[in-house]
Amino acid sequence: CSGFFFGVCVATGGKEEASAAENNPSRVPHGKPGERCSVLYSAGQFFFEYLVVVSLKKMSDGRYEPKITYQFPKRENLLKGQKEEEERLLQAIPLFCFPDGNNWAPVTDFTSETFSFVLTNVDGSRKIGYCRRLLPSGRGDRLPEVFCIISCLGCFGLFSKILDEVEKRRQISMAVIYPFMQGLRESPFPAPGKTVTIKSFIPESGTELIELTRPVDAHLEHVEFQALLQRLSPHLILHIFASAVLERRLIFLAEELSVLSQCIHAVAALLYPFTWAHTYIPVVPECLLDTVCCPTPFMVGIQMRHLERVLDQPMEEALIVDLCEGKILRAVGDEEEILPIKLQNEMLTSLNRHNNNNNVHTSEQVNALVSEAFVQFFVRIVGHYASHIKWSKNGSGTFQERAFCKAIASKTNRKFVKKFVKTNMFSLFIEEAEKSRIPQEGKW
Repeated sequence: CSGFFFGVCVATGGKEEASAAENNPSRVPHGKPGERCSVLYSAGQFFFEYLVVVSLKKMSDGRYEPKITYQFPKRENLLKGQKEEEERLLQAIPLFCFPDGNNWAPVTDFTSETFSFVLTNVDGSRKIGYCRRLLPSGRGDRLPEVFCIISCLGCFGLFSKILDEVEKRRQISMAVIYPFMQGLRESPFPAPGKTVTIKSFIPESGTELIELTRPVDAHLEHVEFQALLQRLSPHLILHIFASAVLERRLIFLAEELSVLSQCIHAVAALLYPFTWAHTYIPVVPECLLDTVCCPTPFMVGIQMRHLERVLDQPMEEALIVDLCEGKILRAVGDEEEILPIKLQNEMLTSLNRHNNNNNVHTSEQVNALVSEAFVQFFVRIVGHYASHIKWSKNGSGTFQERAFCKAIASKTNRKFVKKFVKTNMFSLFIEEAEKSRIPQEGKW
């Protein structure tokens, strides 16, 4: 898997760092301030780069090893650099499709599950793997396989629908999947709020029209806040948010891969309009469990079966969250005091109001309400940033940090902000703001 820095959302600094990370992929450099990866959301791109099928192959020692058994499209005439990158990508994928380890046995019944992972290349470019693990149709004992769509586009809901169609076709024949994916690949990725229609022929059913619609709010299309709210109290969500805002180490535990990936994506999305810029692995493969030993910030998901191994690791202070029981197993101890109490109570009221509001049903409504509560926190606390950027005649800006902090009247707010301005996520945000007189993409 060398060459891909699993789940890291920043580019690395140079050849020496790249080499070190390849030798120990779980120990990943943070990257330099200002080097940030971006998930491309613009319309008109390809939906995906690859569809691969990962199957379990029995080895001579009796264990099962995940291997790619199908790839679409097959790339030809690649340049040397492109070919090397493709090889690294294809080596990394199986590990994340079956992060549970090598202990498998054929079964007759298996509930399919959907999850995702993130891979970041040495240049900071980011790819997302959308996975559907399922049991192929047939008789007798069979092994599950994973259909994985690799895309640079972050839109979990949309790709879940695509995987629904893939799974439906898989139960008929692998041959029926190809024309559907070909049609999808030839269709442009729609703009937010727009729909693309894919024609697909299925034997005995005829031609189907499949409509794929992007949510209107693009920054929430990779998020399912309901998954977080179903497993954690608003009080605990705020403790987690406070830890993430100060870029600490966060470990989430659950058995289901879908729960881990959904909840970690949701926690990262609470930081909007800021971006988590450190190690980010929604589902950590068993062979990379020593990621939790990293002294740098990380946000990772680990299957509950590995809890004892994780607790035995020589790790620094971290927040460990049990998503099965909805509780915190280990904390630094000051989580209650990080956020200004008045703003903390306002967010708590908003989240509790959501929990008690029986009129809210759709995931889009839940996403909008939850996101608004956290965006308002940032507006209240640092929303005045633009008025403290000093502009030179050549158009470049310089952020006046001292004046910015002094302008905050509340002592408790100022105390928090003095810590927050030292984070990588704030530095990256301000560096972008200094390049443009337009406040950060109208995010405020």
